Amino acid sequence: MERAISVEEKIRRAEEIYEKRKQGTNRQLTTVSVNTNKEKKDIKLLKKMIIQIIVSMMIYLVIYAVQNNKYVFSEDFTNKVNEILSYDTNFMDLYNNTKNKIMSLFLEKKEENNNEQNAIGGAIEENITNETIDISEHQQVELSQIEQDIQNIKNTTTFIKPLQGVISSKFGQRDTATGTVPKNHTGTDIAANLGTKIISATNGEVVLSSEEGDYGKHLKIQIGEVSVIYAHCNNLYVKQGDIVVQGQEIAEVGSTGNSTGPHLHFEIRYQERKVDPESIIEL
Repeated sequence: MERAISVEEKIRRAEEIYEKRKQGTNRQLTTVSVNTNKEKKDIKLLKKMIIQIIVSMMIYLVIYAVQNNKYVFSEDFTNKVNEILSYDTNFMDLYNNTKNKIMSLFLEKKEENNNEQNAIGGAIEENITNETIDISEHQQVELSQIEQDIQNIKNTTTFIKPLQGVISSKFGQRDTATGTVPKNHTGTDIAANLGTKIISATNGEVVLSSEEGDYGKHLKIQIGEVSVIYAHCNNLYVKQGDIVVQGQEIAEVGSTGNSTGPHLHFEIRYQERKVDPESIIEL
């Protein structure tokens, strides 16, 4: 029969077991620690060996270079080094010279850019001036041509009023109430009652008698280089090829063709260039 174990005995045995386990753990940890230290020691030895090899090679290379290259320690090399070291270098002057050089280059570049811009601006201004002169000369030529045509007409042909009436539309640009009426008016419109007699303002030959186009029934009477148009007539009294005299009845006021009411479209041309009838005759 098993002997009863007291509480003190149980505590003592438990302490023995604990001590044994503790000693076993310490032994294991010590073994691992020894192995680790050994590995570290081997690595340090290897590094030291590699460093010694590298240092030895460098020493060998220096010795080899000294033995095979005498120029480094030659008198000529030493003299050149002393010559360089003997120079009195003023770093402030060196800085100022470098700065001045850079500034001069910058100013030259800026001046070149300004010259280019001035050249471009001058070319543009010259072109604008030339274009303005060309336009002005062109306008002067046009004005001169119109003035010459008016003078030639007055010198070669006499006019009388073809009709007593009210001027409803003048020569040149005009504001129109409808889109069918041209804005550039090539003659002078004289409004009168339908059927009012129209007389020839000049002598001349009827070179055209027509009922076609925007002019409706119209006549063209030629005298030298001057031609006169009578348009939108109601009836025509003469035909192509007839010779008419100044003051002769040639047609009646109408509203044929592209017209907005009874009137005479009176047009004067010199060499087929249209002029303002009111610059020739007081209507």
